[in-house]
Order: sequence, then C-alpha cells, then structure tokens
Amino acid sequence: MRTKDYDSWNIRKKLIQSGEFQKFVHEREIWWCSIGLNIDDEEDGKNEQFERPVLIIKKFNRHIVLAVPLTTKFKDNKYYFNFEHDNVQFAAVLSQIRLLSTKRFSRRVRRINKNLFEQINKESSRSLSLKNKRPRLRGASGA
Repeated sequence: MRTKDYDSWNIRKKLIQSGEFQKFVHEREIWWCSIGLNIDDEEDGKNEQFERPVLIIKKFNRHIVLAVPLTTKFKDNKYYFNFEHDNVQFAAVLSQIRLLSTKRFSRRVRRINKNLFEQINKESSRSLSLKNKRPRLRGASGA
C-alpha cells in the first residue's frame, strides 16, 4: 500500500479555500477538479494539484454542484459507466458521485452531448437507487 502525502493535500486545500472562483459552470460539462487525497478506496486526484476530471451532473448554484469523477480505467460493473466522447475514452465512477465546491475547479475540458448526458444520468440514478427494500413486518398476531 502506498503512503499518501496528506500534508501536501492539506496545503493545497487551504489555497483552494482562500481562492475565489470567477467562472461559470454548467451541467454536462467536464472540468478538471482538485478532488484531493482521500481515504481508502475513495477516488483520489492526481499530480501536484490533486486533480481528476469530473462531469457536472447537477448545478445547485454558482458555488455548489453534484459531480461524478471520471477515469480512463474501464470496469465492467454497475458502478462504472464507460463511454467515448470526441474520440476520448472515459468511465464515470458512479459510486463516487459527490457534492463539490466550484472553488475546486481549474479548467473546463469539454461539454458532452445531451443524449450521452441523459444516459449517464439515467445510469447513475439506477445504480445508486436508494429504494427501501425492507421486508414487510407482520403484526403480533401473525396476520
């Protein structure tokens, strides 16, 4: 297991927090995002900026979005959505969807087409379904 340099991430995170994000983001856009150095199997950023591309799923306001991290490593399971856009291979890591501050964003990569976005949105909703599947309880009389 590799040792993670949390001290370097903490320095970077303090710089991000003190900064001001002056751009506008929109749903369907892919941005480079400093998602950080995280715990265990949580998706990490890479390089000295601790960045990873993310797809904006939902914009709540200028400062907060719901986004899904992207990777170029494909996996064949319900928590990855593999796709190609403009001849670039991506996989959306659906199990890692998270709320992010736009302060973490550095540069816009591209905007994906509406049909592809709808597919990713549908798949993320399906794979992360929070439907309550508890068994029905019977009354004390056994009825």
